[in-house]
Amino acid sequence: MRVMLLVAALAGGILVSPLGAQQAGQSRQGLSATQSAAAATGATPAKTPATYRPSLPRREREYYGIFWGVDSLGVKAAESGELIRFSWRVLDSNKARLLNDEKVEPYLIDPAAHAKLVVPEMPFMGKMRVKNTPEAGMTYWMAFSNPGKVVKPGDHVIVVVGQFRADGLVVQ
Repeated sequence: MRVMLLVAALAGGILVSPLGAQQAGQSRQGLSATQSAAAATGATPAKTPATYRPSLPRREREYYGIFWGVDSLGVKAAESGELIRFSWRVLDSNKARLLNDEKVEPYLIDPAAHAKLVVPEMPFMGKMRVKNTPEAGMTYWMAFSNPGKVVKPGDHVIVVVGQFRADGLVVQ
């Protein structure tokens, strides 16, 4: 009788151990049951990859190209976040002239942080922006001072230069 119980216990342990080993292997890989099911069906994971770069919708890109003569609008944190750099590519130099006009004061507004940034003026350089006449195909930029690093990557900002206004730009 004792021998039969011992054989039954050993046989039950052998049948259970492959299943336990498979579950342990999954936990070592860091996959939950839903993640492994999603991987098996080919579904995409819920998290967005770190390389995701949001851009303006097609209609907005067309609008800036038609009315302002610019495209490839971008906002990026620079100098460890102390500066926010706004850049654009010129398509039509006559329409884009306003962005390079040094008489017009540009602003970068972050509604969520309640911040309004300005272009700083350096003692020997002047304002940190391009002042020459724009040329089609060239990329230009201006830098906004970000004291206290209130504007951070991922923030949605607005750039205003005179009548020009670019909404929904995401700081990279």
